[in-house]
Amino acid sequence: MASATVTSVTTIDPQEAAHFGKLARDWWDPKGSSAMLHRLNPPRLGYIRRQVDVNWGGDSASFTPLAGKRAVDVGCGAGLLCEPLARLGATVTGIDAAAENIGVARAHAVQSGLTIDYRAGSIELLAGERFDLVTSMEVIEHVTDPAAFVAGLAGALAEGGLMILSTPNRTALSRLAMITVGEGSGMIPKGTHDWSKFLTPEELVELVEDAGMKVVDISGLSFSPGKGFKVSDDTKLDYLLTAVRG
Repeated sequence: MASATVTSVTTIDPQEAAHFGKLARDWWDPKGSSAMLHRLNPPRLGYIRRQVDVNWGGDSASFTPLAGKRAVDVGCGAGLLCEPLARLGATVTGIDAAAENIGVARAHAVQSGLTIDYRAGSIELLAGERFDLVTSMEVIEHVTDPAAFVAGLAGALAEGGLMILSTPNRTALSRLAMITVGEGSGMIPKGTHDWSKFLTPEELVELVEDAGMKVVDISGLSFSPGKGFKVSDDTKLDYLLTAVRG
């Protein structure tokens, strides 16, 4: 497995890294502290698959649409997205600010029979590397400098590649659902979110365009008690964004 040292210039918030590092041992438990991420993963993967097929004109029936592609998931936690990306055929790199998460991710990949390049650190570790697919899910609201973070993601994208992000919207609904109810009830670990750091779609689009990218899709991640999370037109709670080079 590759390893690297975090550079002196970083978008990592040490308090955020420590918070998520404490959750590492529980990350793969679908009923544990990361249960919400397990529920989010299927619709996110479905969205990624659709964008991959559209961008590269792939066969929607193929089990390995990312064969021959390099993918990186930034803020990968313990690998909930990295592992399915690897199963879709990609050569995967996962980066996370919490070394504890990377340790759990490496161990789980071995148990799953998957080869994934996990690295402890931040977006700056990717300097000079290029990937066909760059993903970062529910991460940008936790970094110290969102503009620098997006610029780093864009800089890691190969020509003809896709950058896919997801993040909560800064609305009354997201405050109620994710902080008042989610963190208040214990469904989401307390202290996970700072609502003031949530980005609206308009704000994220501006950051992405400033980084030389073109937004090609914005879709909502909505929730209903009966159906759970699904991709929809409703961006009030959470949303996904896909961009290509402008």
